[in-house]
Amino acid sequence: MTAPSRGRTAAELLSVGQMGRADAATIKGGVPGIELMETAGAAVAERAAALFSGRPVAVLCGPGNNGGDGFVAARLLKERGAEVRLYLLGDVAKLGGDAALAAGRWSGGAEPLTPGFDPAGAAVIDALFGAGLTRPLEGTAAAVAGSLNGADAAVLAVDIPSGVTGDTGAVGGAAIKARETVTFCRRKPGHFLMPGAAYCGAVRVADIGIPDAVVAAQNPDTWVNSADLWWPDFPHPGPEDHKYSRGHVVVWGSAAMPGAARMAADGGRRAGAGIVSIACLPDDAAVFRTGAPGVLVRPLAGTAAYAEYLEGRVTALVVGPGNGPGPDTRRRVLAALAAGKPLVLDADGLSAFADDPAPLLAALHGNCVITPHEGEFARIFPGEGDRLGRARRAAEASGAVVLLKGFDTVVAAPDGRAAINANGTPHLATAGTGDVLAGMAAGLLAQGMDPFTGAAAAVWLHAAAARCVGHGLIAEDIPALLPAVIRSLPSALAAGAPGHIFSHLPLEPSGKSEQF
Repeated sequence: MTAPSRGRTAAELLSVGQMGRADAATIKGGVPGIELMETAGAAVAERAAALFSGRPVAVLCGPGNNGGDGFVAARLLKERGAEVRLYLLGDVAKLGGDAALAAGRWSGGAEPLTPGFDPAGAAVIDALFGAGLTRPLEGTAAAVAGSLNGADAAVLAVDIPSGVTGDTGAVGGAAIKARETVTFCRRKPGHFLMPGAAYCGAVRVADIGIPDAVVAAQNPDTWVNSADLWWPDFPHPGPEDHKYSRGHVVVWGSAAMPGAARMAADGGRRAGAGIVSIACLPDDAAVFRTGAPGVLVRPLAGTAAYAEYLEGRVTALVVGPGNGPGPDTRRRVLAALAAGKPLVLDADGLSAFADDPAPLLAALHGNCVITPHEGEFARIFPGEGDRLGRARRAAEASGAVVLLKGFDTVVAAPDGRAAINANGTPHLATAGTGDVLAGMAAGLLAQGMDPFTGAAAAVWLHAAAARCVGHGLIAEDIPALLPAVIRSLPSALAAGAPGHIFSHLPLEPSGKSEQF
């Protein structure tokens, strides 16, 4: 991956610890903490004024700096002429630091927040707890979350909805569901990881004066997956290219489930590979020869013949879709890994090792992308934890790029880099879409993309194509839509559209993010 551009900087995600250190470094550099708080509160007030259109506002403040942001927002909204009531969880006398300073500048009084809180039609600013909360909401906070969610209240969250963990998106019990969230400097992983992402609504990022150089010093290694991240490395054929220079993808197919290999082949072709072949046993060749005429069919008598074939003009491989989880698949996977070429390992290529993952883990290498869903992942990498952390640990342990599929697909590299996809759609939950994704990733690897950026690009493009269809999507729709999606990217990026959403593509209301 090349050096980050401005777009890639916007795609950075900071952990709670990194954000805290960036705050501290900015204050140490001469910016008073209360100034950062005032700027943050002003951003919240500005968005609340636009979002709530003159409605009364109830500001719910917690005992820390998130509550301090709420005090600032309440004061500024009142100065704009809004009807504001402030409710405090805790005792104002016990506030400390910048939160105490902000509370001292508020003259409207603070009512105690109680379990029976009723906004009575007012819009709500949730400034109870920020992204650093790691324990479940309890007592009054949990009761208030339940009542707000039950009433479908109009809520603007400060930093992240209370009850959502900033690093993981975990919700330990109750959490407040917001219509929008205003966060500061950079977004957090929890804005995009489920289930927390479902509580955030549209996420807006406010610049509060933390310099980019201070953020860079935190060595960000997590991004929201976006075209800004991988488009500079995307393969574009030139006048000197030919079909071999654009890469040869070989998909192993089985007549038991021929559609899987065919869809992987279609994904590879539409992703730009110059040649795509389906290799199979001789008895299966007739089945595949009735498929798309542009896909070559290569009969191979067994694992030894397959291994020999891979020594030739083959650039990238797909093993697993529709192959069955038996011993033949295990042998074929190990032969493909021994070839050392870019390899996408999916479905049965992983499940074949469920009883004994050790040979697979020993053979995986840095040219591999493995694409498990949660069930397949758990069989190869048992253990608990959040999706981002588990994917990172699996990538480090295996030496391969891990593409952990889901609504919030995570792509993790062995060196610790990770990207969280934000344009997912539940319409992808239909048979064959994973096969198409595996072929797309292999098609991009065949053209020279590295496994991390190639996997991230495949995931984003796959979801973007699916969102063009929405209800009624079938896997076969996706490859044919890729050319239009790819053609749209240069103009969208040139126009400054956020790299993970484009206004001219049909989008669903969740997973939206904006910067101001």
